[in-house]
Amino acid sequence: MLEPKIGRVAAAALCVVALAAGCDSSDDGPDQPDGGTISVTTMRGALLQASDVGGSWAAPEASTDAQRLVPLCGGSATAPPVPPGAEVVSAPLADEGTKGAQTLNQTALVYGDATGAQAALASLRAVADKCPATVSQGHQTTADRNEPAYTETAKTQDINEGGWSGFVITRHKVYEAKHPGTADVAVSVVSKSNVLVVEGYAVYRLGNASGSPQFDTDWKKLLGTVLNRVG
Repeated sequence: MLEPKIGRVAAAALCVVALAAGCDSSDDGPDQPDGGTISVTTMRGALLQASDVGGSWAAPEASTDAQRLVPLCGGSATAPPVPPGAEVVSAPLADEGTKGAQTLNQTALVYGDATGAQAALASLRAVADKCPATVSQGHQTTADRNEPAYTETAKTQDINEGGWSGFVITRHKVYEAKHPGTADVAVSVVSKSNVLVVEGYAVYRLGNASGSPQFDTDWKKLLGTVLNRVG
């Protein structure tokens, strides 16, 4: 079992909840953006680095396509392109072990104004609304993937928190019995002012047919920490 190592993230995310109770973020948080516009510099500082998440995390060796986001739908769905007009800031991370792995793909899309960000949110929501609730996928073997057959279920929920609004798609994979394992994926898409944040967190558990009990808490902590850094 590969347990998520997000102790420092948990502490920061708890501060989001505790602000009303006197958790003072004035020393560590970013300056409030002038006129409500959020800068590229602010977003670059808000995205989590490996040292923020845990000692076993690192930036992946293979570079990712900066003009594509993580897939929203399950199965063999392709990753949607970045909606046009944004300056892209990304910070992919991975934690790979012998019995599983975790990945965290963070992308901030900084637009010139709130209209651009809202249009991008609407375009991605349109993709999400067409995602099937259940997908059955056969064994896949490619140059960079060897994945057993699985069944994947998905659901979409709205997010409204601290001035950020959007949605999250959570997906759960169960692999075929002769290759026991599960995977949980959460893709969050939220907007505030002129920025859209797309965060994909995934946990893969090999040789274990039960899901990750901490998954729902963990993706919320990871996303909440980034959003709290922006303010």
